[in-house]
Amino acid sequence: MLKTLLSWSLKLALVAIAITWFPYTAEPPRWQTPRLEALNSASSGPANLLSVQPYLVPGDYVTPQNLYTRLQGYLQAARREGWLTAQTIAVFPEHIGTWLVAAGGGVYANHAPSTTLAMPPIILKHPLRFAKYLLAADEQDPLAAAVFRSRAGEMAALYQSTFQTLAREFGITIVGGSIALPAPRIQSGSIVVGEGPIFNSSFLFFADGRIAGPSLKQFPITSELPFTAAAAGPVPVYQTPAGLLSVLICADSWYPQVWEEVRRSGAELVAVPSFSAPDNLWRQPWQGYNGAAAPADVNPAHVGTLTEGEAWLKYAFAGRSAGIHAGMNTFLRGDLWDLGDDGITTAVLNGRVVQGQPHDGPVLSSLWFDPRGGR
Repeated sequence: MLKTLLSWSLKLALVAIAITWFPYTAEPPRWQTPRLEALNSASSGPANLLSVQPYLVPGDYVTPQNLYTRLQGYLQAARREGWLTAQTIAVFPEHIGTWLVAAGGGVYANHAPSTTLAMPPIILKHPLRFAKYLLAADEQDPLAAAVFRSRAGEMAALYQSTFQTLAREFGITIVGGSIALPAPRIQSGSIVVGEGPIFNSSFLFFADGRIAGPSLKQFPITSELPFTAAAAGPVPVYQTPAGLLSVLICADSWYPQVWEEVRRSGAELVAVPSFSAPDNLWRQPWQGYNGAAAPADVNPAHVGTLTEGEAWLKYAFAGRSAGIHAGMNTFLRGDLWDLGDDGITTAVLNGRVVQGQPHDGPVLSSLWFDPRGGR
């Protein structure tokens, strides 16, 4: 631990020197007009699930205003298309809130070639707080855990402000993707954090300003396990203007026991915020389940023979959502440091699977349905 502290002390000193000598600017990233995908006819019903596949870059997180402006622009495009009503549920992708950890990191975090090299300016925001959490960390990746804990309160506030404001402004319900927070809960109408494990967490934002949640990820993948914990069930269900909704964060949609929880809850609608990486993953051979053992119904012969995209269709949301009235799987796209990304918007309506077109850019996809058609 002493060696780690000395190494990071040197990195922080170098970044501090850089900050002293080079000016900071926070120009908003270039706007990309989103592709509009109607997954079915608006005559299918008065309610809709709206997938918001953003294209995000580090500059979107340099200031909270940048992220808000980017997401606001997408919803304005949906409104111009007539895709926003009081019964709209907009689904944002997994980890869209997690990278608020970089807020205020400035041009140095913005232009870093990797997430690791983006961390020093973030740590410099609260170096003593970071050191406190680093010394106390018992996670496999204590550095990542300490970074997220040292910024957790600010991250929660920025995340809430962004999505609560958007839900009010556009008069819709929003599934706020996900955000990594320690022991999150709602207290007196606000998202607060605790001193417990870090969970990949999702919250629901209503048009009247209310917040519901959290929905916590039960099956973190290999890249998340070093600093996030697996949550226990059951899956929460939320009453929305369009029907009863459950939120499954990415990998949770691959496990039949989670779907059993959904069915017992009476949920009619399911939102699945996802993040799939690296680049071009969906065309590569499937490597099997990631982070936990494969369920008993998985054919071992499919590992290495199906593509990743085919495995998503067979074993994840599209293949396991029988009995659900409507659902939407939304992916994060962009150019965020060295992470990479992939994924195709996927919807289900009364057992019928509808996929959008692959696009490495922003996409808005609308699935219309009649809430009275739910079970």
